[in-house]
Amino acid sequence: MQSSDSHQLGQPHQLRLNKTLALYLGVSRREADDIIAAGRVKVDTKIAVLGQRILPHDQIFVDGQKVEPKANFTYLALNKPTGYVSSRAKQDSAPTIYELLPEKYHQLKTAGRLDKDSSGLIMLSDDGDWVLKMTHPRYAKTKVYGVKLDRPLEPLHQQMIADLGVDLPDGKSRLGLIALSPERKSWQVTMSEGRNRQIRRTFGALGYTVAELHRVQFGSYQLGRLKPGEWQVVNPE
Repeated sequence: MQSSDSHQLGQPHQLRLNKTLALYLGVSRREADDIIAAGRVKVDTKIAVLGQRILPHDQIFVDGQKVEPKANFTYLALNKPTGYVSSRAKQDSAPTIYELLPEKYHQLKTAGRLDKDSSGLIMLSDDGDWVLKMTHPRYAKTKVYGVKLDRPLEPLHQQMIADLGVDLPDGKSRLGLIALSPERKSWQVTMSEGRNRQIRRTFGALGYTVAELHRVQFGSYQLGRLKPGEWQVVNPE
């Protein structure tokens, strides 16, 4: 039996509209679905619908403008300094990470974020599918951080975080922990989730304050020798 993605001999191969649109626009498939659902997309002369499939010769229009595939995608690794926000819009007087990049890269989208008080590795791209694979929970990309606490982590609390998990409003949080200092204030933290401020909230639930949080690895990408504020073009994993 053929799968739903297969096609019979002699029939043109049909493409998923949301996947095609994501590739053309450099957005995620979820964002492509939102654009389709809003009635902004036409295939040839007809308004597109969710779940639609198209033929290779079909023309796609968004807001009346024809869209075509990008020739190449860009992938960047940035060492975010503390004090910068991971968005295009400023928050109060805080600068954004895009002020660290040449203007030609300002259209790139972050794969996840770091809050203003955190530093380290941030990935950016205009490849929507790649961004989705870097951030969606089902792909479970490993992230590694250096974390410094305001006081030594008690052994019982270490066991709770690493083995039992800590209950948070959005679910249980379990983190991998390796001590980096004898006084038990500096830790290597490993996680594969990406919930908002998860590390800070996990330690905070047990009465600790994260004084420093620095990401050194995201999936197969490592910060390496990039200095704060520096960036480099990388290859997609």
